Amino acid sequence: MHMNNRLLRWLLIIIGLVSTGLGIIGIFVPLLPTTPFLLLAAACFARSSERFHSWLVNHNHLGPMIRGYLDGSGIPLRAKYTAITLVWLTLPPSALLLVPPVWAKLLLILLAISITWYLLRLPTLQEEP
Repeated sequence: MHMNNRLLRWLLIIIGLVSTGLGIIGIFVPLLPTTPFLLLAAACFARSSERFHSWLVNHNHLGPMIRGYLDGSGIPLRAKYTAITLVWLTLPPSALLLVPPVWAKLLLILLAISITWYLLRLPTLQEEP
């Protein structure tokens, strides 16, 4: 499904490229998640550029990290662990320390719980030895 709106299409391409860059950096920086950024990039490219989407999914090094999610076989355990850890290191402290309205605090905590539940329910990709 590609966007007909040219501005939105370019915005999605830019977000996809930035996410791909952050995902690549995340390969080398331990606390920066790789797979979630690559999944975001794949989603943006799927809606904006068939060429970029195909390049990412078929890339020798980046593709395997996201193909498991896209085909339903799962995501790596390390990706789950990193994503859940980052959710709990960012959302609850933000809710408790930075957001004044009680409803917003509850919303952020509920979001953290929902994301964690979703990630735990995803199949875990069995990595080859």
